[in-house]
Amino acid sequence: MIPNSSRKRQRQRPPPPHHHASAIVEAFPHRTISESSQKLPRTSFSFNDPSTADVILRFFIDRSPFDSSNPSDSARHSDLQIYLHSRVISRAKYFSTLLSDRWQHQANNHNAGHVSRTIANCNNMFHLNLGVHDDPTVHLTVLQLLYTYDFPTVIASASTALEILPVALELLFEDCVKACVKFLEAVPWSEEEEKRVLSLIPLLREEESKELLARVSPGEDDFCEEMLHGLIEKAMYSQPNMAFVKVFVAKLLRDFSSRESARRVLERAFDANLRIVKESLEQYSSPDFRGDHNETEAIQRLHLHTAMTNGRHLLWLVERMIELKVADSAVKQWSEQAAFTVDLQKAFRDDAWRNIVPGLPAVMLRCTCKLASAVAAGTILSSRQEFAE
Repeated sequence: MIPNSSRKRQRQRPPPPHHHASAIVEAFPHRTISESSQKLPRTSFSFNDPSTADVILRFFIDRSPFDSSNPSDSARHSDLQIYLHSRVISRAKYFSTLLSDRWQHQANNHNAGHVSRTIANCNNMFHLNLGVHDDPTVHLTVLQLLYTYDFPTVIASASTALEILPVALELLFEDCVKACVKFLEAVPWSEEEEKRVLSLIPLLREEESKELLARVSPGEDDFCEEMLHGLIEKAMYSQPNMAFVKVFVAKLLRDFSSRESARRVLERAFDANLRIVKESLEQYSSPDFRGDHNETEAIQRLHLHTAMTNGRHLLWLVERMIELKVADSAVKQWSEQAAFTVDLQKAFRDDAWRNIVPGLPAVMLRCTCKLASAVAAGTILSSRQEFAE
């Protein structure tokens, strides 16, 4: 055990993993750990090389007296010795402290029995013992990572990162901890993996766990709503694959956990698009003829195109609101647009729209029909007179 005064990292070492490191084994199904490391960028030393090593690390199974597992497994893993290099493994603060002169001096003076169990120095060769609670496969992988800086070669899945992270924390291997956390921040998790992330967060420092905590406990509803609003805007304004994005966001809205949050986000987007359509048609219906004729005509065409584009977005939003049964506010707003109706009538009296945006009347009528049909079908509760006019 390392004295607290020797540790710079302000957290406790977690216990070694209590389950079999199947994820690591599956990551190298046809190779041993030594073989897989041949493709990794190395230090000037080689992993498990007895000809140059100055550290011998022996694994022993540190089991509870009440553990009923097979004792033969303990004997087999206790015989496992790995040849390492003090300059390399000092990247992990656990080994750096064990191999420091100060720790060796304190250990020799105060607890000779403990030294024989943990560290001994014979003929310039350090003999270390490391207790594990189960198969040391994950520990071997982390030791291998001490000899490389190319962590993504090994940390290629969330399950692998979750296997390695507890051991990296145990050995105070900072570079490996950061690589695992960074990988977990960037990839999706299964439900089981999320539970494991939650169990490891208390072992991380605050700055390391901040992004992970944001994933598992988003906190304020505003955060989720802003994210959802951004996706809706992306669906409406992403030009190359608009149809695909709209289908994706529609499914996301259907599956969204908070119906009230979805309602607020859709109403916000509906208000914004309705305002743009109204302003565009108002400007088209009351043009400013003080400028050049060609310039005025171009601006008029732009107003109509803007009204048409946002009218289509409006129709998509109406469909989503009806689908989620949150169109009550949209029905009320749509039925109270007297000035908007007048501007539409003015625009449709002018034949110019037929050549510029021939589909505009159909889009506006479809919005009205869909909302009216939803009210008639009882999907949306509304006052009787809203569509009477």
